[in-house]
Amino acid sequence: MSGSKSPRGEFAGRKLRLKRKWCRWHDYNYVRRVLKLKEKYDPLEGAPMARGIVIEKVGLEAKQPNSAIRKCVRVQLIKNGRVVTAFCPGNHAINFIDEHDEVIIEGIGGPKGPRAKGDIPGVKYKVIMVGRNSLRELVRGRQEKIKR
Repeated sequence: MSGSKSPRGEFAGRKLRLKRKWCRWHDYNYVRRVLKLKEKYDPLEGAPMARGIVIEKVGLEAKQPNSAIRKCVRVQLIKNGRVVTAFCPGNHAINFIDEHDEVIIEGIGGPKGPRAKGDIPGVKYKVIMVGRNSLRELVRGRQEKIKR
């Protein structure tokens, strides 16, 4: 007897196909892809960016061994009402963002979706635009914030 657990022979095709189908459900990535779990639980719902309204400004402490207060904002997304925390990159960037401003956020990380930013626990998004102005240009002083 051979040590193979797979059926062999001329009429084993159906059994092999069913076994492969059953075994695929033990693959984490297969389950997430088939059940569309990323889109289901992603606050941006699979989109690269989303608009939202700033609810409050918050300062989050960095993880060890760093010691800093990272400036972030709590944003309520317009498309689904979910509230997420977004990082404000740049020196004094938080000064250009006021409560009830409309901002555009995007994920931090790579192709596998939003990942936490460096030493900030749980923050997976960053602010890229405030109103119709780029936050980067506001920080550099190339644009001024539009007053409405």
